Amino acid sequence: MTATFMNRLPRPCKSIAGRMAAVIALGAVLALTLNPSPRPAAAQTPPSFADVAEKASPAVVNISTVKNTKSPMGAYRFKGGGPMAPDDRWREFFERFFGDQGVPRERKERSLGSGFIIDPSGLTVTNNHVVEGADEIMVRMSDDKEYKAEILGRDPKTDLALIKIKHDGSFPFLKIGDSAKVRIGDWVVAIGNPFGLDHTVTAGILSARGRAIGAGPYDDFLQTDASINPGNSGGPLLNLDGEVIGINTAIIAGGQGIGFAIPANMAKDIVSQLKDKGRVVRGWLGVMIQKITPELAKTFKLEGEKGALVADVTDGGPAEKAGLKRGDVIVKFDDKPIGEWSELPTIVAGTSIGAKAKITIIRDGKEKVLTVTVGELTDEKAAEAQAQTTDLGLTVKELTPELAERLGLGESEGVIIAGVADDSAAAESGLKPGDLIVEIDRNPVKDIGEYRKVIVGKKKGDTLLFLIKRGPNTLFFTLKIQ
Repeated sequence: MTATFMNRLPRPCKSIAGRMAAVIALGAVLALTLNPSPRPAAAQTPPSFADVAEKASPAVVNISTVKNTKSPMGAYRFKGGGPMAPDDRWREFFERFFGDQGVPRERKERSLGSGFIIDPSGLTVTNNHVVEGADEIMVRMSDDKEYKAEILGRDPKTDLALIKIKHDGSFPFLKIGDSAKVRIGDWVVAIGNPFGLDHTVTAGILSARGRAIGAGPYDDFLQTDASINPGNSGGPLLNLDGEVIGINTAIIAGGQGIGFAIPANMAKDIVSQLKDKGRVVRGWLGVMIQKITPELAKTFKLEGEKGALVADVTDGGPAEKAGLKRGDVIVKFDDKPIGEWSELPTIVAGTSIGAKAKITIIRDGKEKVLTVTVGELTDEKAAEAQAQTTDLGLTVKELTPELAERLGLGESEGVIIAGVADDSAAAESGLKPGDLIVEIDRNPVKDIGEYRKVIVGKKKGDTLLFLIKRGPNTLFFTLKIQ
């Protein structure tokens, strides 16, 4: 390398001018060698995010909601009997001696969130959990002007909602971009109202995509390290052109620099349906699926762990009519490869009702193609698909690495209790959301498929023995089916 470098130097000159020229040439060579050309501007850190903030902020709104609820009627216990509610006969007595503690009264629950306008008419996108159950909705603009708003449609499954500002006039709005074009490592900007601090701008990068965090059946989140906090929910995640590439939705409790946004490409179709119909219509296949583990791959003679294993088929559903069976592995749906099992519900949901789709499956080690007519997913069918049982009063979800980290669990397998119905057998037994089901009746429960196998066929009066991991503790619980 030294020889090559030296061969490039000017040859010695006898004249002073020649020697000076040689020195200048040598300096130029060294300058080029030691100071290479600067990287292209696009690869450098943006000198400022001010242009994006200035362009987008007028279309970002602060959403405040009021929900009217009645506080529970006060109960007073006397030595001679049970709880006494203050009816008309007792109202004057209670009000005189106890104030209005015994009288049911209306209480206003207030909450804050964010949103962004997508149309000059005032159509505004936000999270479902920001406006769900709200009796009053107010939006505040960056210039502090406030307007009332109404809900046009909500989609709890993806946590998206569309509201309309009730005011005639033209509003600034944001363009929804293509979230598929954003690369991991690209700069992104979040604008919202964390902790009620209006129009806070934060920046970071796109950290990952396709995250499943246990929020619902259609998890496909963008992950970012742009600072997101309570109050940012529903606000936009922007690229450097000021286009919306995500809707900020969730954070990990106790996590720093980890936030999640719904991809804009997923939101486009949902928002369009909410605008036109007030609800979202989704395709339905009629199967219960699960993740393929290395052990299952060996059992079903699979070369890898890609695809979705059919754990059960709904009687009379589209899948059964098409010939799908328990134990089939779906590797393609309408020529779209199924890598992770969780990809299938999203693909099916986006398929038109009544459309005929080809399903490629692996059965007994051999590939087979079936044709299915896609049905419509109703709320009742969705409840079945989420492994929810009214007998037990439990809603469960498969444990993901993200959920395990969020809940502080070291385990990588199991079933998490996502919900416990009030006055259910599960509630009476002491089971709580966040508990990890390790075993049922001494049978290991590594995933939802094994969970279903254990509880299927159980009837009223049967008692189940649960082994639960709760934080650092491992506990037994008995649950009698009602």
